[in-house]
Amino acid sequence: MKYTVELDINLPIDRVIELFDNTENMYKWMEGLQSFESLEGTPGQVGAKSKMVFISGKREIEMVETITVKNLPDEFSAIYEANGVYNIVKNHFIAKGEALTRYITEQEFQFTGFMKFMAFFMPGAFKKQSMQHLKAFRTFAESQG
Repeated sequence: MKYTVELDINLPIDRVIELFDNTENMYKWMEGLQSFESLEGTPGQVGAKSKMVFISGKREIEMVETITVKNLPDEFSAIYEANGVYNIVKNHFIAKGEALTRYITEQEFQFTGFMKFMAFFMPGAFKKQSMQHLKAFRTFAESQG
């Protein structure tokens, strides 16, 4: 399953990138993020692997992030692996003016096991969740000015 979501952020691109590229900020906008632990490589750089733990409802979800491309603002890409889910994410930022930035994310999901069943019957839920992440980042970023 592949799709793209995007939205505009009312901030200059340099400020958006500064906020996006700081792993400490993830706790401020990623709903349910409990921990972010470096596993190997230099955190935030290509090749780095990190374990992320989220609480979603009553479930704990662990995923491993592997950064594959870091060429901000043009591209920040990573692979996220969790139980039954392999997600390739490509983030792009485009200046749309002095104080406006477009945030575009391309998502590609591959599923195994039970998650394959879920994806078949609820594909819109994944796109909706991706848009919620973008909106949460926009709300956080705009509140930081």
